[in-house]
Amino acid sequence: MQDWGSGPSGEDLEKKVIEIKDYLKNKLGPQKGILPILLVILLVVVGGYSSMYEVDTEETGVVLRFGKFSSFADPGLHFKLPFNIDKVYLAQTGRVLKEEFGFRTVIPDVRTTYTKKGLEEESLTLTGDLNVSDVEWIVQFQIADPFKFIFRIKDPVGTVRDIAEAMVRKAIGNANVTDVLTTERAQLSGEIEQNLQETLNNYDIGVRIVTVKFQDVTPPDPVKAAFNEVNEAEQQKESLIFQAREQFNREVPRARGEAKQAIQESEGYAVERINKARGETNRFQALLVEYRKAPNVTRRRIHIETLEEVMPRLDEIYIMDEKGGGLLPLLPLRKMSEGGAKP
Repeated sequence: MQDWGSGPSGEDLEKKVIEIKDYLKNKLGPQKGILPILLVILLVVVGGYSSMYEVDTEETGVVLRFGKFSSFADPGLHFKLPFNIDKVYLAQTGRVLKEEFGFRTVIPDVRTTYTKKGLEEESLTLTGDLNVSDVEWIVQFQIADPFKFIFRIKDPVGTVRDIAEAMVRKAIGNANVTDVLTTERAQLSGEIEQNLQETLNNYDIGVRIVTVKFQDVTPPDPVKAAFNEVNEAEQQKESLIFQAREQFNREVPRARGEAKQAIQESEGYAVERINKARGETNRFQALLVEYRKAPNVTRRRIHIETLEEVMPRLDEIYIMDEKGGGLLPLLPLRKMSEGGAKP
């Protein structure tokens, strides 16, 4: 935030006035009425110097006229009323601002350098199960209303830091150390972001939270090895759960398909058997009707039809006379000569 309403400094104006006075004395000599001329020139210089201001591409200007809000100024070169009638304050509304907790960036580059020196107390937090964790996080925010951001509260950035730190410590204090170190980081950061935005909305300072993100969450050094083993075990458990779900999703649909196929086959077989039974029933009933009309003829016809069906299946046929007798059993020489008799 910058103040563009004060105009040139007093020392600069004094130097300019002395220079102009000396120049006129040398040119015009000691004459009466030089003071009004100097005053007019001074007013022109100061007015022209203080009537222009520039707003950068990522900034928004807040123009105050006689101490009251007048308008917003977009990026570019602008004019204002001189002599501090208009004052301009600049806010970086086009940039995402970042506040770091538990660490500080020393050299921002492709491989950024960080430091934790002197910030140990800021990063240490107490969890709900009375364990200590070393938490580093960032809060990114934008200026949504530059007028409220500049004039609603004395130190808006410090207020954002204080509220964010309170929200993080409250959220971690309500969770256990396992959740904080392993699986619940994303959920905690989402809850903190929502609560932080609601609190800032109540303060009405024109700030919009972009994200709250945990950079690094580790246990204190004396117990770091044990917690790393716990973390590895949790990851292995999640991996086994995913593998079991994958196998479940592969085997269960196949088993359901096979079961459905078997059910459909059994239903088809049942329909086939029922239709066949109904056909035989209808055939028997039709035959019974004919038998009642002409029993002898129908019996003979059934006998002949049965012989026509059975006799083609026989290899050898013997026709016997009822009066004949004294038959001798013979060896099946024909079958033996064709391939051997079956036992």
